[in-house]
Amino acid sequence: MAGVDGDLPRAPGERGPVETVPDAIRILLAEDVALLRGALTGLLDLEPDMEVVAEIETGDAIVREALRHRPDVAVLDVDLPGVDGVTAAAELHERLPECRVLILTGLGRPGDLRRALDAHAHGFVLKDVPPEELATAIRRVAAGEQVVDPQLALVALRQPESPLTPREAQVLRLAAEGADVDDIALALSLTVGTVRNYLASCITKLNARNRIDAVRIAGEFGWV
Repeated sequence: MAGVDGDLPRAPGERGPVETVPDAIRILLAEDVALLRGALTGLLDLEPDMEVVAEIETGDAIVREALRHRPDVAVLDVDLPGVDGVTAAAELHERLPECRVLILTGLGRPGDLRRALDAHAHGFVLKDVPPEELATAIRRVAAGEQVVDPQLALVALRQPESPLTPREAQVLRLAAEGADVDDIALALSLTVGTVRNYLASCITKLNARNRIDAVRIAGEFGWV
């Protein structure tokens, strides 16, 4: 549980001293919009059986802070700067499998749901659910259940599966964020030639005219 460190400086993402609750569900919250992150933290801390032990604003800090705080549930925004929530969920499954993951989304893209389930996320809900429904979803995920928004699940069943491999989707996602070939190669520890090959494969598989068209098509289906 989060303890009091006296005058020692706190690491990024670590909260200040909080009153710990015995047997509370320990929550790591990752949301890049500060106002929304603060509101969610305040709402969850009002629940008698929940305690937010870490607040994260960038995806690349999720695994590090999860290993530090050992939360029971990680509540992750699907779209985060750095590493997106779904990619972080997959890494958490590998590094800290006892931490269950609930993905929050504001757009409700069926492709994101498919990616989240492939990444072993345990829940997928919309951000605009009432606070009591979010709290219930967290409790259910913590108890070992899988929670998915029913309307989004129905739409996802009707959508075609992504033809892209996870690595192709990752490369195209970075391209969609404006990264050039050199930036993508550096971010993913790949050669420039390999990145170009991945992008060419994406264009072919999506029957796109060019890289921009591939980003558009994949975005419409929620594949990136």
